[in-house]
Amino acid sequence: QLQLVESGGGLVQPGGSLRLSCAASGFTLDSYTIGWFRQAPGKEREGVSYFSSSGSTNYRDSVKGRFTISRDIPKNTVYLQMNSLSPEDTAVYYCAKRRNRYTIPTMNVGSYDLWGQGTQVTVSS
Repeated sequence: QLQLVESGGGLVQPGGSLRLSCAASGFTLDSYTIGWFRQAPGKEREGVSYFSSSGSTNYRDSVKGRFTISRDIPKNTVYLQMNSLSPEDTAVYYCAKRRNRYTIPTMNVGSYDLWGQGTQVTVSS
């Protein structure tokens, strides 16, 4: 069974850090682009970052320089290191698998077909 499981969310003060994990099972994630997305209350889900099958990465402008995505192939896990967090980063964070293998990476939500359950990140003092 194909599955993605996120972990690592929590409550953190502004300026703090968290590392999210996305563990895959039932497939090898290095064949697919794996994306991180987030959804704040009342807002649409938006792309945060991706790690492509070829090893390229990308970030939305608002997190560049603060977030870092990485991949551990033996552990079949993708991570999102989040530093200098602000209240605007508060959201449920999801990881997802791109629909097709070895395709052009994108942060388009509709291009992903397998989603984790999400992990809550709350940035507040």
